[in-house]
Amino acid sequence: MLTPARGIRASTGPGGADGPPTARTSLPGDARAPSAARRFVRSVLAGWNAHALVTDDATLLVSELVTNAVVHAGTSVDLECRLDPAPGGNLVVEVTDHHPAREFRPCPRPAAGDREGAAHGGQGLRLVAELAETWGTAYRRTDKTVWFHLPTSPADEHTGALSEQALLRDLRVAEILAPGARPEPSGRRAGDRSHHRALSFLAEASELLAGQFDEDMVASLATQLAVPRLADWCAVWLDVEGAPGAIRPVPRLARVWHARESRIEPLRIALQRTPPALPAAGRAVPWPQGQYGHCRADAPHGTHGAEGPADGTALACRLVAGGRGVGTLLLGRSAPAAMAGDVVCLVEDFARRVAQALASARQYTRQATISRILQRGLLPRGVAEIPGVDKAVVYEPRGDASAGGDFYDVFGVGGGRWCFALGDVCGSGPEAAVTTGFVRPWLRLLAKEGYGVADVLDRLNRLVCEEAAEAAESGAAPRFLSLLYGELVPHGKGVRCTLASAGHPLPLLLRPDGSVRAAAVPQTLLGVVEDVGYGSETFDLTSGDTLLCVTDGVTERKSGNRLFDDGDGLAAALAGCTGLTAEGVAGRIRRAVHGFSRTPPDDDLALLVLRAE
Repeated sequence: MLTPARGIRASTGPGGADGPPTARTSLPGDARAPSAARRFVRSVLAGWNAHALVTDDATLLVSELVTNAVVHAGTSVDLECRLDPAPGGNLVVEVTDHHPAREFRPCPRPAAGDREGAAHGGQGLRLVAELAETWGTAYRRTDKTVWFHLPTSPADEHTGALSEQALLRDLRVAEILAPGARPEPSGRRAGDRSHHRALSFLAEASELLAGQFDEDMVASLATQLAVPRLADWCAVWLDVEGAPGAIRPVPRLARVWHARESRIEPLRIALQRTPPALPAAGRAVPWPQGQYGHCRADAPHGTHGAEGPADGTALACRLVAGGRGVGTLLLGRSAPAAMAGDVVCLVEDFARRVAQALASARQYTRQATISRILQRGLLPRGVAEIPGVDKAVVYEPRGDASAGGDFYDVFGVGGGRWCFALGDVCGSGPEAAVTTGFVRPWLRLLAKEGYGVADVLDRLNRLVCEEAAEAAESGAAPRFLSLLYGELVPHGKGVRCTLASAGHPLPLLLRPDGSVRAAAVPQTLLGVVEDVGYGSETFDLTSGDTLLCVTDGVTERKSGNRLFDDGDGLAAALAGCTGLTAEGVAGRIRRAVHGFSRTPPDDDLALLVLRAE
């Protein structure tokens, strides 16, 4: 039985009379899957005494296909390896995801000089086509599988010489992984194989590090990629801002990894006690390892640092991206010989990729923080309590760290009146946030001045049109918005509601008998035409009546070519909420919207529920 990573299931078949040797595992649909798949394949093939070249090729292909499945399907991934029992049989590998609607589109080979293929997406299927004996895809109702066969004897095992056909294949693979970096084919076949493995390692590192939004995760991945391929142990420091006026950044030890797990904590303690000085930017330089004697992979447990300097070598490399240092990478080996020049060059290439991933993660974090602060400032700190009205709000900005264009508000204006609003600014990002930033205060100001619902929309529309005209003069794109705005006045028999919709999805009124109707009529967006003349609707909410207000993130939620509100889907969902509290209605509608599609929502989601008690 294999020992999988936490959260990963694995099993093996005995083979022999019971069938061909088989190993299976289930992988999570997240960033852990590719590295777990590589460990699984290497462990399985080592147990089957597979040829080293077969192991390298299988590991590379599985890493690419599992990454594709995680990125594009977003589901858990099933991985199966088995040996064909026939003489001279193949290694058979199957990678299965659970998103059968997604079709694989093999990448055509780009023409000479064309780099577009390398610039977009993974290269998994092109690599499969180059390396596999045969391959294909199988679609079923609930999942789909990409399978491939690899010959179990890719080279003459007595001489180790590759055939000319295998050499040319490796050159094509190198071109796929790193266009323009193809090695010369003449007379250096062992060097070509080494170059192929280096390119495979760098391609794998780039694939795993790209798109990571957390710098600690980048540091963790970097150390696990480096150990044991490049070093016996690895550590990453991240630069953090020091005290005001400090000249140098303060290093923070973010991650330590050792080939032997029992050495990780002693190594961390020693490195925290004596961190390395900052090396020259972009160069891997030898580093004295005597102070890290505990790092020896063969040191007896409990003797770290007690026997004086240990034999070994270490390299320190400054992590620099865009001319700015972001951290330091330190790698060590227990062998006393200095690292070869090609290894040093590989470490420097690897460090550049780690530095770029760290810089991207930091940029994302800064942007997310700014957007979060901005979003928090654009939304009300709380919603007013309204006598006789049970209420609930759901607000979920889309998950790309940008400030959304949706907003809501519920506030009192005095004299026994309360107002509510649900709006959606055209577009997203800072421009939409700016519009939201002035619309909500204007709305409150007009309501507190005593204007009725229709008059508030008329005046707000003129203000938005003036802003749009000024934006057009400065060359900026004008911003329009849809708005649902209403006023509530509690009285002895219920709550009188007056509302109007300006280009917004119409509010729905649910009666206790389960009937649902639209509670307003469509009118023009705000900011499009200056003299419109808005109207309003007035009705009473009696006990058990529920008013549902949503943005188009609900009604236009997509699943393939369908929208959530096609065929009055929202009204049908609301009709099933009879008797529920406001929170119950909000929760059920939210679950229905999320469950409408397997993909995450691609727009802000906001809804407001008002229920007469």
